[in-house]
Amino acid sequence: MFNWEDLRYFHAVAQGGSLSAAARLLQVDHATVGRRVTSLEQQLAGRLLDRQARACVLTPLGEQVLQLTRAIEHHAFAIERAADAERAPARGKVTLSVPPVLVNTLLTRCMFDFRQRYPEIQLTVVSQPGVVSLTRREADLALRLVRPTDDHDVARKLGVMPFSLYAHNDYRYLNDPARWEFIGYEEQLARMPHAKWINEIAGQRPISCAVSDIISQHQAAKAGLGVASLPQFIGDSDQELQRLPYTKAGFSPEVWLVVHADLRASPLLRKVMDFITTAVKTTLNC
Repeated sequence: MFNWEDLRYFHAVAQGGSLSAAARLLQVDHATVGRRVTSLEQQLAGRLLDRQARACVLTPLGEQVLQLTRAIEHHAFAIERAADAERAPARGKVTLSVPPVLVNTLLTRCMFDFRQRYPEIQLTVVSQPGVVSLTRREADLALRLVRPTDDHDVARKLGVMPFSLYAHNDYRYLNDPARWEFIGYEEQLARMPHAKWINEIAGQRPISCAVSDIISQHQAAKAGLGVASLPQFIGDSDQELQRLPYTKAGFSPEVWLVVHADLRASPLLRKVMDFITTAVKTTLNC
């Protein structure tokens, strides 16, 4: 019987594409990764990797072993989730993945109340535009602005987040829509639904400023740089801004709270889910 722990090192190399990438992922040194993979190859009496100057390429045997290690990884995470779900005390650490727009404008306002109500829970909020995997335990819960598609996840729609157009009260073209300048997204984010909607509304009118997130769009509008598309709960609460009229279809992404099916009954996660649900619905007036 070979050492199962060696499989974890091989799997990390296959995922990262190199020994150094695997070392960073596992937080060990480069030599340790190489030694563990070599040990696995010796036990299996076969070569798993072609080690090149800057990358590692899987051999045919390596490809087969990778498929099997993916199944092992899936079941390992399932064991962790099962253990977490059975823990009786509703205390501990919870990691919540949240889109950047909802962190600074919604959750940070609620963190003090959450801490006062649940001092036994350490809530970690991870803000990133990409979708994290709940199956791989990259987070325990997630708020998302698109409907989840993973069959292993359980999702609850909390409401919709309608957007409108806003400009500073003193914006020079406030009453001249033909001359409006728009605040959009940088080129790397041009395929996002919100970016496409802004470009559609702008039409032939110029994009005066391109940024990477809604918080920056908000600040650019307050600085008088042009017209921004903001969630109504942000724009309507800012007395320096005015909501502007437009006739085209609106942009209203859905807000979903997601948990892995294995953990939905966890007393610890239930507390966080109930709190987040109330906070989001109150903010969005759902």
